[in-house]
Amino acid sequence: MNTSTSNFVILFFSIAFLFSLTGNAQETDSRSKQLLQAMTNVNGGWKKIASKKDVEFTYIYHDLKKGKDISTERYIFDNEVSWGEYKQHEVNILPGLAGIAMQNKINGIPKVTLSGKKITTQEAVNSADFFRSVNYYWFTMMYKLEDPGTIHKYLGQETVNGVKYDKVRLTYDAKLVGKEVNDEFILFFNPKTHLVDRFMFSLPAWGIKKPILIMVLDYEKIEDIHIATKRKAFAPNDSGEYFTLVEFTTKNIKFNNGFTIADLKL
Repeated sequence: MNTSTSNFVILFFSIAFLFSLTGNAQETDSRSKQLLQAMTNVNGGWKKIASKKDVEFTYIYHDLKKGKDISTERYIFDNEVSWGEYKQHEVNILPGLAGIAMQNKINGIPKVTLSGKKITTQEAVNSADFFRSVNYYWFTMMYKLEDPGTIHKYLGQETVNGVKYDKVRLTYDAKLVGKEVNDEFILFFNPKTHLVDRFMFSLPAWGIKKPILIMVLDYEKIEDIHIATKRKAFAPNDSGEYFTLVEFTTKNIKFNNGFTIADLKL
């Protein structure tokens, strides 16, 4: 790769945000539908996590070269209300500035403060808009794989580290997302757990048309909800050897806190 790590992070999260868009149709072949249904039988699907109303957790974003962003995250699942407080912010959230950074996104409107003072620079507001949506998405991702507009195609099996996975290609309808060249995801369904514990994805913006980037996930069951509490993103170097780019840790998860929109305002 001839693109910088920072560009990877931007595009990586851009893909995540696009992946969370919804449309009006869904295409799924019979085998993919079976695998998605088996996953839903285990994790309960969107209705299961939405029944928890809201969540609070500690989120550690560790860029192995740049440092860490550590936040307390709070979400209300209805209307995707997102709030975050950063006592450590070295990478993406107001890096280089001292003080407690806070972001929220309510009714689609992002806001950000630093040490209680409202920040209105376009860069800071755009960052709040971006990460409030993306952080929320990554937490709920495996409960949104059947959102309207998704296209699934079964690709057969592949053995990785002794596990014989079923693979499903996932894209979105170009007309619905307004993008001529769709990003491509390959979901790896574990035959024992029926969960997706790894996936690969492409980056057409880099000229990478095949899904060669990797995300690996480790789950915990928190209050009967399966959450990927540890994730690692891998990218290939110029020699095709993979290296760990970012590690994500989610801990101290608490559901049903009784949060209201008023509680998460800045």
